Amino acid sequence: MIARLQKIYREFPRKFWLVVFVSFIDRVGGTLLFPFFSLYITQRFNVGMTQAGLVLGLLSVFGLLGNMIGGALTDRFGRRKLILFGLVFSALSTLSLGLVNEFRLLIPLAMVIGVFSDIAGPAHQAMLADILPEKQRQEGFGTLRVVANLAWIIGPTIGGFIANRSFFTLFVIDASVSCLVAVLFYFLISETKPEPHPGQAHESLLATFKGYAVALRDRAYLGFLAAGILMGLVYGQMYNSLSVYLRDVHGIQPQGYGFLMTASAITVILFQFWVTRKIKTRPPFLLMALGTLFYMVGFSMFGLVSAYGLFVLAVVIITIGEMINMPTMSALAANFAPVEMRGRYMAVFSLMWALPSAVGPGAAGLVLDNLNPNLLWYIGGALCAVSALSFYRLHARLGQQARFAPAAVEAEGAAD
Repeated sequence: MIARLQKIYREFPRKFWLVVFVSFIDRVGGTLLFPFFSLYITQRFNVGMTQAGLVLGLLSVFGLLGNMIGGALTDRFGRRKLILFGLVFSALSTLSLGLVNEFRLLIPLAMVIGVFSDIAGPAHQAMLADILPEKQRQEGFGTLRVVANLAWIIGPTIGGFIANRSFFTLFVIDASVSCLVAVLFYFLISETKPEPHPGQAHESLLATFKGYAVALRDRAYLGFLAAGILMGLVYGQMYNSLSVYLRDVHGIQPQGYGFLMTASAITVILFQFWVTRKIKTRPPFLLMALGTLFYMVGFSMFGLVSAYGLFVLAVVIITIGEMINMPTMSALAANFAPVEMRGRYMAVFSLMWALPSAVGPGAAGLVLDNLNPNLLWYIGGALCAVSALSFYRLHARLGQQARFAPAAVEAEGAAD
């Protein structure tokens, strides 16, 4: 095991591991708070999941705007400045969320925070794509998933206990971690934006923003995003609606939900390296279809079972799909993008999560507050089935293109 980890470490550049290390610390702070944010809103302001979903939706809608601004600025000015700005603003915004006393104030606050907190998202994705060659991206993103899930073991478990005593403490800790990460990033990680080609014309800021039209006219890329959005509508429920559903329908408290998230993280840590090595020689769109079918089974189970052990099993099944999908979709998005437009393509890629986050919590709240709560998971299973079929159709149309060829196929082609 140690020898295998040493081999993996030597395969990737030092800068990649610095990014991974700093990201791990940032994730620990985020996972203390994020899984319990819906619980915080409903408990602190005595509102239902519909109102909590409105706040989460506004964060995502305006986060999408921030992503689009950040994607263009990333291609124009580089990755590092945007990431540092995002970390500092994240600390300030987290504290403001913890200090607000009236629900109505959360609405304008969510709009401002959404724009500026997500402005660095494309820069993070573009930096990893800059550092890693195409053949290593799937494994690199998979490695980042393992480290992120180490944070999920620490964060939700500790956060669940702290949340039972003081939600505000979670906000303070998260803000402090963001400041620490900003300092580490400033001193340890340099810019990765590729130098322009000799003779390449200088692009104005307005032209940089106009470049989004290229990504938005890429019909194949939009098809990929559409399939992912359907999947994301369901996947996101594990991190916003599930905690409320378990509390209100099955009487499971925050510690129990935190353990479910920890079970998911342990599964990733134990098996992600192995899974990533196995899947890198498989067609990526077929992998997306397979992973989404695991989602279909796991999320449908939430509406069919009541024993806590079966909820753990459902989360493990979902996590198997997650280990297949997450590194694969990030690598696919990077491979769609021309080098000079990487930030903007990754910003558009954020639609796969921003749109589901914008409408998913509110829609889930309407179901949980007004209908049979189990219906939420039956609808989720159906959406996953449609998404899996869409990824299969993308494989039929795009799977033979060289940019989407599995690693082994590329190696054989190079040998010829």
